[in-house]
Parts: sequence; structure tokens; C-alpha cells
Amino acid sequence: MKENRRTRWQRRPGTTGGKLPWNDWRNALTWRKAVQLLMLAGNVYIGVAFWLWVRYYETAGATPYFPRPGGIEGWLPIAGLMNLRYTLETGQLPPLHAGAMLLLAAFLLISLLFKKSFCSWLCPIGTLSELLGSLGKKLTGRHFLPPRWLDIPLRGVKYLLLGFFIYIALSFPAMGIQYFMMSAYSIVMDVRMLDFFRYMGTATLVSLLLITFVSLFVRHAWCRYLCPYGALLGLLSLLSPFKIRRSVESCIDCGKCAKNCPASLPVDRLIQVRNVECTGCMTCVESCPVVSTLTFSLRPPAAKKRAFALSGIALTLLLPGIMFIAIGIAAYAGVWESPVPEHILFRLIPDARMIGH
Repeated sequence: MKENRRTRWQRRPGTTGGKLPWNDWRNALTWRKAVQLLMLAGNVYIGVAFWLWVRYYETAGATPYFPRPGGIEGWLPIAGLMNLRYTLETGQLPPLHAGAMLLLAAFLLISLLFKKSFCSWLCPIGTLSELLGSLGKKLTGRHFLPPRWLDIPLRGVKYLLLGFFIYIALSFPAMGIQYFMMSAYSIVMDVRMLDFFRYMGTATLVSLLLITFVSLFVRHAWCRYLCPYGALLGLLSLLSPFKIRRSVESCIDCGKCAKNCPASLPVDRLIQVRNVECTGCMTCVESCPVVSTLTFSLRPPAAKKRAFALSGIALTLLLPGIMFIAIGIAAYAGVWESPVPEHILFRLIPDARMIGH
């Protein structure tokens, strides 16, 4: 029966039962890797540019001035969450860090539409975690996964962290959020985030090295167990109309989709993947040796009507496109640039580490 299916259904071109080569322009993984590297490079630029901007104010203008990169707002998800609550309640844009809110809204929209694809396509931490996992596999020849009795409780940690941050966002009334956003702490919130990495304590450094080490052997350890951002996006992704769907008729039960899934999901036993850990990375789709057996689509591949499957090219256009639309809205509304006067920045940034203590 399975042999009949092999001859009846077209094999993926350019393979002998495996996935397409990385340099094939049709391969979704090729497009995803390109987007990941561009986003990683963009975030490195943002980090360096922001550091130069901070140094200008820390040295009282003795170093060259570099404009504050608006993209740093994407690293302020808690401010974005608080501001989102403020805007939904008041119908007004927040006085500060509105860019953080609009970027958060874009990433939430991406998850509502296209699963947790922000994590696998756009997030620089996800990219670094993936690179560490690839390095670990080269060193050991395999990936590891904790036993189920340990894996499930560990996955719950990120939801506890998410609940804590949501509690913080909901504990402030709208006017309280407005006052907080106009406070000295809020003004230097981004600088304090930079200082977290510049002046790392021993406990923080050890924790960072530990999660880096674990990520070599457990794929996406940070994303799987600790990331509250990913937890929020994963919950929203349950509402996504697009899902990984499997055609039972053309499936040859080779198990390659499940074996290669970064989230270790049993794709080969599911008709559609509803799990919150699915990031829409398309790895399972490209691992399948039979054309159109696995799709990232609105309908199952076997449906008589068109499946409306998403390709790597489509996601390459859609995911960054939604993000840039949010940036465009922020720029059009005049909230992408920091509205804080320079004399306040000269006064607050040199003492950023002391504010709030």
C-alpha cells in the first residue's frame, strides 16, 4: 500500500526522499534563513547604534552623536504591553514608547494570522538559539530532549513569567500608566536594558552562560522553557487560521517531519498541528519527500478546494511587511522618534543605573 503511494504521489524535485537543498530558491528554509540573518544583522546594528547614542549623553557630548535607532523599541515588550493596555482603554497613543506598543501589536497580529512565526523568522534570540542548536548537533551528532516528566513542567515556567508580566501591565490604571511613562525611569528604560548587558552581575552572567550551554544540546532551550514573549505569541497562535496540515492520503509515514521538527512535535501523527510550540518554521514541510503532503495552509492538502498554502516567498514578504507597516504607522503618527528633550537626556542618562533604586 505504501509503495503504491510512493509511485502515485510526486516526489519533491531535487531530492531522493529528503528535503530540498538550501540553495534552492523554492525552499522555504532558504527564505527563512535569509530573513533570520537580515533581522539578526539589523538588531546588531540597532544595538551598536543605540550604544553610541547613549555614550554621547554619558560623555556630555564628548563623543560623536549618533541618532537613536527607533528599532530599540522592539526590545521593550513590557512597555509595549502596558502601552497597549493604555491605548485600548483610552483610545490614545501613549506619551512615550509608543513604538514598542506598535511593534508588539504587529508581532501579536503575526501570531494571530501565521502561528508563532515571529519566533522562527524574525526574532534574533530565536535565530541565535537555532545557531547554537546547530553547533551542538555538529559536536554531538544529535539533539537531546529532557524526559517528559521534566520537559512538561519546565515548559510551564514561561507561562508563569508571562502571568507575572501581565499582572504588572493590568495592575496599573490607564492614568497610572501615563504617569509612569512620563517618569524618569520610563525615559531611561531602554538605557537600563543596555546596562543590564554592560554591567552584568555574576549571577546574571552565570545564568546566561548556563542557558547558552543548555541550548547547545536542547534545541531552543530559552524559547521552549523561559521566554514569556513566546508564551504569549504561542497562546495567540491557537487562533491562527493557518496551520501545518498533513494529507493522510499522500503521507508515506516516513517520519521525517517529526524527526526534524525543532519543537519535537509528532507531526507525522497529526492531521493539523495546533500545538502552542509550533513556530511555523516550515522545517517539517521541507523535510517531507512527497509534494503537498505537508502544507502551511488554511485547508488540509487533500481538500477539494484550494488549500491556500503559504510558501517561503509569501512569508518572507508578509512577516517583515507587517512589521514595517507598524513602523510606518509609528513614523506617520510622529511617535517613532523619542520625544524627550535633549537637556533631560543629558541629565538622566548618565545616572540611569541609579534611577529606580
